[in-house]
Amino acid sequence: MSQSMTGAYASQTATKHAGPVPCLTFKEECEEPVRFYVSLIKDSKVKTLIRSDGRGPIPEGQLMHASFVLDGRDFVAFDGGPSFSFSEAISMMVTCETQEEIDDLWARLTEGGGEPGPCGWLKDRFGVSWQVVPAALGEMMSNPSGGDSAKVMDALLKMGKLDIAELKRAYRGGS
Repeated sequence: MSQSMTGAYASQTATKHAGPVPCLTFKEECEEPVRFYVSLIKDSKVKTLIRSDGRGPIPEGQLMHASFVLDGRDFVAFDGGPSFSFSEAISMMVTCETQEEIDDLWARLTEGGGEPGPCGWLKDRFGVSWQVVPAALGEMMSNPSGGDSAKVMDALLKMGKLDIAELKRAYRGGS
């Protein structure tokens, strides 16, 4: 859905939300990452794309504001200009059930200039940091009576992309 900028900007963007909504401010061309993220994550969609009508400092047709949903959660995004950049101080975290899901998401997020990082972290080609983690990690880290949580942490700290089988091996007392 695309809308033009009019004098009723506030009424077009006012939406009731259940709480704070993360806003991603890109240097430029935020429509590309928004569409990319929606294609990656289940239960996701672009809600609105508001473009300038040219009656102001922003050229006609340029995207001014995007609202979208990732896995049922609301987000907004816009272009802020060259002074904006992302850091690891905030990241998107995705929990995966299987190694195949981790492998697929990791590959898609690092393609085209993304950068793998340590401990399940990566930076996508748009500069946004992500944590791609297995669902089983929470249990392994929070239940030392079921296995060796310290060995899980030791194994995790040596990994880039997380490997569920290796983490489970460490949890069961392997190296």
